Amino acid sequence: MNCMTDRVVAITGASSGIGRATAMTLAGHGASLALAARGAENLRSVAEEIKAAGGRVVTLPTDVSDRASVQAFVDSACAAFGRIDALINNAGIGPISPLDALQVEDWDLMVDINLMGALNVLAAVLPVLRRQDGGHLVNVVSVAGLQGVSPRMAVYAATKNAVRTVGEGLRAEAGPNLRVTNVSPGFVKTNFAGSMSDPEVRAAIEARMEEIGLSPEAVANAILFAVSQPDSVEIGDITIRPSAQG
Repeated sequence: MNCMTDRVVAITGASSGIGRATAMTLAGHGASLALAARGAENLRSVAEEIKAAGGRVVTLPTDVSDRASVQAFVDSACAAFGRIDALINNAGIGPISPLDALQVEDWDLMVDINLMGALNVLAAVLPVLRRQDGGHLVNVVSVAGLQGVSPRMAVYAATKNAVRTVGEGLRAEAGPNLRVTNVSPGFVKTNFAGSMSDPEVRAAIEARMEEIGLSPEAVANAILFAVSQPDSVEIGDITIRPSAQG
């Protein structure tokens, strides 16, 4: 069960949803954790639960759209544990809407958090992984855009697919000691709809999640599978979605 003993994993967006489930799952398998999220109170709650079960964890409230904030998080993880074996690049938002709604502020937020946030994480952690001569970057992206873009998803899918492309580019440059995994979840029962300003869109997404959504733990188990492989094995891409999702 302790397949992650002696491994240090950093997770962004760790206070809820997939990030929280991944933190709890990896802690249960022996990993030491550095957790980041914007919500300090929820982040503290996750850490307290992990510590109560005997896990090792440090936290830092972090805004991934702020490069200095991300750098501080990575520095704190290294200060606490001496290294980072894997980083789960999970923070993201999804205030989706029709393009005609011209929700340009939401577009800006998705670009700043989903895309630039992921790049900020890469900029902070890549030098660490290179100094260590190895490590693992896991990008949590989305099935959005894999088989054509659904209505209302254009900007969201663009940001997630951009991160997918960055991951592929890093893999091409990585060399033998740096692993890259892109995980693409479908509908998952999370607070994903909470950032949506359009009440009709939010209600439709929440109803669909409730109808067919996976548990966040299902995605966490897929991430565990990828990061627990031997250093010589890279799981490049995982698509995980409800069997009922087209």
